[in-house]
Amino acid sequence: MYEEFYGLTGKPFLLNPDPKFFFESTGHKRAMAYMRYGLQQEQGFIVVTGDVGTGKSMLVSNLFKEIEGKDLVAAKIVSTNVKDVDLLRLISAEFDLPHERKSKAALLTQLEDFFRASVEDGKRVLLVIDEAQNMPRSAIEELRMLSNFEMDGKPLAQSFLLGQREFRVIMRAPGLEQLRQRVIAAYHLKPLSIGEVKQYIHHRLSIVGWNDDPAIDEEIYERIFALTSGVPRRINTLFDRLLLTGYLDDSHKIALDHLEAVRSEIEAEQGEDADEEFDVRPQNPSSGQSSSKHNQANLATNTEVEELDKRITQIQRTVERLSKSVQDLQQPREVHQPENGSRFPV
Repeated sequence: MYEEFYGLTGKPFLLNPDPKFFFESTGHKRAMAYMRYGLQQEQGFIVVTGDVGTGKSMLVSNLFKEIEGKDLVAAKIVSTNVKDVDLLRLISAEFDLPHERKSKAALLTQLEDFFRASVEDGKRVLLVIDEAQNMPRSAIEELRMLSNFEMDGKPLAQSFLLGQREFRVIMRAPGLEQLRQRVIAAYHLKPLSIGEVKQYIHHRLSIVGWNDDPAIDEEIYERIFALTSGVPRRINTLFDRLLLTGYLDDSHKIALDHLEAVRSEIEAEQGEDADEEFDVRPQNPSSGQSSSKHNQANLATNTEVEELDKRITQIQRTVERLSKSVQDLQQPREVHQPENGSRFPV
């Protein structure tokens, strides 16, 4: 749809964590450095936390891209609220091991045997748990027990845990002292800074062949930062809508009026709460302390932010479905070739 209009080779702001779009912000670069350090140490837990949409899943995708072809057997588990035995089944399934109707003891024995066979084959085992904040205490404890499997004094498996902010609180809970002692590095991923927002947008556009079409008003970036708080997933959703709006207006320049149009659409789709959640009006620099207090008073809770993110995701998916329908309608129609060689639609 808008890709052809702007001469792009693909959609630059899809929600799926495609590692080719990985952007090394200050925070993401540091988080990747911690995970690489963990791989070098070949032991212990690495913990990375961050609020909804800050790019934790993108970190995992980029990590798996980096370790591709190396002597690692890696499994990614997107955690839901599962019991310890169910987590063991999920891990077994990721390693293509039989897991149905097996007892906890049988699953543990099978995993230990698999880990040992992998090490003897010259490979290390890596477990990456995403959305770790959803794990109950019993499942977290089971991960610690898996780290007890050793051979020649070295652990057979290593675990990276990625979760939302509340996982930091869970890790400080009484009774998890043994797990905390095995954490060799932990990092909390923050949103992009106002300067990084522009770099992030340009980076993703450049991946799909952007050549200043559309041109982008300089003031747009500050407004987008104000609207999204620098959260990458929100930026993706918003800028995808901006490109669609520019295309529908037959415009090769993204201006503030396009941003206002998208903002109005979001307000209409989400109701009255959008006024508070999406305020892209210019801030008065003289407001000083009162502005700061106002911002603090309006900070959303994690639950509110997560719900907002879900609604934005639903909106973009609806737009993508509509875009696909329009593309289907725009496919070349069958033409009739008359004897004189001219072509005309039938």
